[in-house]
Amino acid sequence: MRVSPRARRMALRLHPAVDSVELVLPAGASLAVALGFLDGKRGWIAAQVARMPPRLPFVDGATIPVLGQGRELVLHELDRGRRPVFRLTQTQIEVTGDTGSLARRTRTGLAELARGMLADKTRTLARRLDKTVARVSVGDPHSRWGSCASSGNIRYSWRLILAPEPIMDYVVAHEVAHLAEMNHSQHFWRLVADLDPGHDQARAWLKRNGPQLLRYG
Repeated sequence: MRVSPRARRMALRLHPAVDSVELVLPAGASLAVALGFLDGKRGWIAAQVARMPPRLPFVDGATIPVLGQGRELVLHELDRGRRPVFRLTQTQIEVTGDTGSLARRTRTGLAELARGMLADKTRTLARRLDKTVARVSVGDPHSRWGSCASSGNIRYSWRLILAPEPIMDYVVAHEVAHLAEMNHSQHFWRLVADLDPGHDQARAWLKRNGPQLLRYG
């Protein structure tokens, strides 16, 4: 349950990444009314949960997409005295370590791969707008694929590395356009279209398939 000063009415949000339902309340909302609202939405919640894609954990032998291409996650035991390795081949994600650290090492490796690609793409597009990016980072937000601060810091979801590359390109174009327009005006969307002519298809793909990306790991 979260009180938002920007909310005008009560709303429910499903967060597939953490298996939770968030109830957003406007300031001053009555707790009793909020709980009544929630009780009336139990059927909707159950229906949404039933439609949620299954979780796909990072375990040895799992198929994980990297830029949309499925690869087998393979665990190799770490030889004594050697450093851990995260490596991509054409068909596999190779991770050294033990079973207990496999999921963590996989997330870390994928996140670092995502950060490098996203940083390069972000700075390349920013130069087209004659804008400067202060910092590019990645995290694991529950409801955003990217965000741009007025300071010029841009942050992305590391899970974009799981999607086909055109999807990553769209999100980068979206956030870079915010360096010039901190809104979603018609001018903003024209900038997005200039930076990524295929943004409409990518946006639709992300809406359809985004929940599945949130279920990995």
